[in-house]
Amino acid sequence: MPGMGPLLGAEFIACTGGDTDAFGSVGRLAGVAGLTPVPRDSDRISGNTRRPHRYLCRLPRVFYLSAQVAARFCLTSKAFYDRERAGGKTHKQAILALARRRLDVLWALIRDQRWTG
Repeated sequence: MPGMGPLLGAEFIACTGGDTDAFGSVGRLAGVAGLTPVPRDSDRISGNTRRPHRYLCRLPRVFYLSAQVAARFCLTSKAFYDRERAGGKTHKQAILALARRRLDVLWALIRDQRWTG
């Protein structure tokens, strides 16, 4: 996967314990990685979200750095990043959106056993 070199790949394996089946779904892994907003709703108000306070601190770093590199050098990721920026997102918001998308792609590669290594 472009942007995910041997060091970030090794850190991903170390953070997840090498077993992604323990998370059950990509949404659960994204929540543990801190890439998914969590609800901050009350009884009368719904739809408020915030950044989670509890997550594995090294996982967001893996996907943030991977997305930074991919936004520069991978044409598909660069096109996604440019679309997000054109849509009005800041640099950090666009990178985090790309990081979540890359997490989804990595999950699908692991699930279907289509990685090269």
